[in-house]
Amino acid sequence: MLGFAPMSEAFRTFTLTTQVLESDMDELGHASNIAYVRWLQDVAVAHSIAVGLSFEAYARLGGVFVIRRQEIDYLRPCVRGATLELRTRVCNVAAAKVQRETEIVRSADAVVLAKGLTTWGFVDTTQGRPIRIPDEVRIAFGAPARQSLRTSQT
Repeated sequence: MLGFAPMSEAFRTFTLTTQVLESDMDELGHASNIAYVRWLQDVAVAHSIAVGLSFEAYARLGGVFVIRRQEIDYLRPCVRGATLELRTRVCNVAAAKVQRETEIVRSADAVVLAKGLTTWGFVDTTQGRPIRIPDEVRIAFGAPARQSLRTSQT
């Protein structure tokens, strides 16, 4: 099972509500793995837009986030018609990558159905190579600016 560190006030949780649709279902009668992966990406994109970082904003900065690794723990089945709360937060920021924790919660009874941990790499939009995450992006998600980190270490 994925380990979740205690929530820090610096990294605020973002919540997106969604509905489990017929198209999300698999042959077993519950949400497919593809739906879970899509929900993790959808809530991350919505969180980014909510803090002012749309795809166009990233393009202006010359870099975008791409998924490098994704882990999902499936805890309970998710059924057709359920209303879900997708709760996410950035939990770790490095020079060129971030980790994002996500919980998929059934709204009706607050049961956690799945937990995800996604590593996003920040890459140059022209060459696709890793580049440092700009302070503007770090600050938007509640992380300290790199400049302040260097100052505090001296």
